[in-house]
Amino acid sequence: MSYAATIFLSSFLLFLVQPLIARQILPWFGGTAAVWTTCMLFFQTLLLAGYAYAHATNAKLQPRSQAVLHSVLLAVALALLPIAPSDMWKPAGTDEPITRILLVLTASVGLPYLLLASTSPLLQAWFARARPGVDPYRLFAVSNLASLLALIGYPLLVEPFLGNREQVVWWSALFAVFAVLCAVLSWSVSSKHQTEKTKAAEDIPPPRRADTLLWLALSATGSVMLLAVTNHVTQNVAAIPLLWLAPLTLYLLTFILAFEGGILGFNLYRVEIFWSIVLVWLAGMAWLLVDTRFQFDLWMQIGMYLSGLFVACLFCHGELYRARPAARHLTAFYLTLSAGGAIGGLLVAVVAPLAFNAHYELGLALIALALLAAVRFAPVNRIARWASLGVLLAVAACAAYEGARFQKDVLVSERNFYGVIRVKEYGVPGEAYHLRRLVHGVIMHGEQDMTEGGRRKPTTYYQPTSGVGAAMAARQAKGAIRVGVIGLGTGTLAAYGRKGDVYRFYEINPQVIRIARSEFTFLSDSPAGIEMALGDARLNLERESPQRFDLLAIDAFSSDAIPVHLITTEALGAYLRHMKPGGIVAFHVSNRFLNLVPVVARLAKEHGAHAVLVSDKGKDGDDDHTTTDWVLVSREPSALETEEIKAASPEAPEERAGWRIWTDDYSNLVQILR
Repeated sequence: MSYAATIFLSSFLLFLVQPLIARQILPWFGGTAAVWTTCMLFFQTLLLAGYAYAHATNAKLQPRSQAVLHSVLLAVALALLPIAPSDMWKPAGTDEPITRILLVLTASVGLPYLLLASTSPLLQAWFARARPGVDPYRLFAVSNLASLLALIGYPLLVEPFLGNREQVVWWSALFAVFAVLCAVLSWSVSSKHQTEKTKAAEDIPPPRRADTLLWLALSATGSVMLLAVTNHVTQNVAAIPLLWLAPLTLYLLTFILAFEGGILGFNLYRVEIFWSIVLVWLAGMAWLLVDTRFQFDLWMQIGMYLSGLFVACLFCHGELYRARPAARHLTAFYLTLSAGGAIGGLLVAVVAPLAFNAHYELGLALIALALLAAVRFAPVNRIARWASLGVLLAVAACAAYEGARFQKDVLVSERNFYGVIRVKEYGVPGEAYHLRRLVHGVIMHGEQDMTEGGRRKPTTYYQPTSGVGAAMAARQAKGAIRVGVIGLGTGTLAAYGRKGDVYRFYEINPQVIRIARSEFTFLSDSPAGIEMALGDARLNLERESPQRFDLLAIDAFSSDAIPVHLITTEALGAYLRHMKPGGIVAFHVSNRFLNLVPVVARLAKEHGAHAVLVSDKGKDGDDDHTTTDWVLVSREPSALETEEIKAASPEAPEERAGWRIWTDDYSNLVQILR
């Protein structure tokens, strides 16, 4: 029982620290989803290091020496508590983000995470030594159950009720409890004498190279499938906050089901039955890649890919359990599994953005999965052998076709740390219809009518009837203005610029700046002065002297990973510091999945400012009109009572008096889900 309890606590803390620490550094790197992907790479790599430590110490050290070393490391980790990233690691704006994130994570949680990561294989090895003949692999199911509970519990039970500092304190206290339990257990095991049964178990020959390669291939494929499906459903299907939780939950669940060894006497993964299910779901996912009829069918896409991920990972992890070695080589087995997971994370998080200009990982992952299925199902029976070969060929054909289709109407496609940016072009230059659109995943970030008569007109979220359009007109009525914009997109707001005006854009992605200048003409056509600030807008504004803006547009809330640090009371305080008397801060809060209006209204009230909501629904039959919601905030009520803003039919924004105000230390995404 002590083994299971210690493993449970270690795995719970292991998965709890991941969103906890990622949430704290997220504001430093623009609040982008790529921060989470990079964090995943770090955690997978350190998991590998932890498993390597467990394997090396178990193979090279005597039990008492191992207990001494582990206890010393636990004591050092305790001395480093509480975990919290230092402000010295904040980027300057031009730093390469991936390296910076990996460094700050290493400095903040490196050693505690390493020790937590080593616990499951280490204690399973100790269990096998203390109780030879008893299957230790079921403890891996306990480990994954704890990870699953931490993963689900964080957004539902931890984040809504505890601020960052409170989370750090509680996590650190639980880590201290874990350290004591683990140290006591290590000394308890080291005092046990080796039995004849234990000596016999240690004489089992090591695994063959083919076995190691199979473990590596299965674990890497499962990891790539997890990240590829996560990227696909969150960026190419629906930008739904917290949707990334579902794939990771299913991934962990398959580990539990595979390694538990049977629930109520029934083993869910039985290859003689499951082979047909794997092939059917493989074919279904490949078909959905190329069938455009269901491209925007949210429930079909999510249902197929999430269920397909479950089936795929249960195959990978079920085959791993079938191919597991004797307990004597348990740590080598887990070391290989973690190496495969780290390789999968490296391929998706680092190699793919460097090698590809779009998201091709899912198609390639399906091919790898189909190849493994063909190899593992060939011995089952003749039908399975030929069916798996046929599915492999079909999946490869679908992946190739999908890759070609993704580039249809695409003028430019580039990929970096912040995702895939595409410029789609419709119509022909010089003719009556010629349109360009900037797309990030499924989110449109602006478009331009490229004809001579239309290219200087503001479009989409920024039309004259929108909230920002009304605020712009109100401020321009008083003369030349200075405008700040967080989020460049295509630079559409520059279309409002007049001679004497100044527009200062804050943009974290250098690719967006380059594309806005090379593929769109809003910036070059504008008579206004154009300034560009590269880096996270919040950090830049905190470092700059007051900019004396007439209007500051906060236009960064249209994606799944909303930059929460741009919508806190500290953030609004920073914005107001840069405003002229009567200046307007315009929050773009259009979002299908989140209701940000009460959050902004509460922030405005906290600062003694006034707020109005402008919802631009367009006219019936006007299919080209983009529906938008803007909340306008100003310290002076008269700034929001001009004729220009009244013409936009403003209304009082919805308030939730019982809601806790969002700060840099506290936010609650679950609360604002529609």
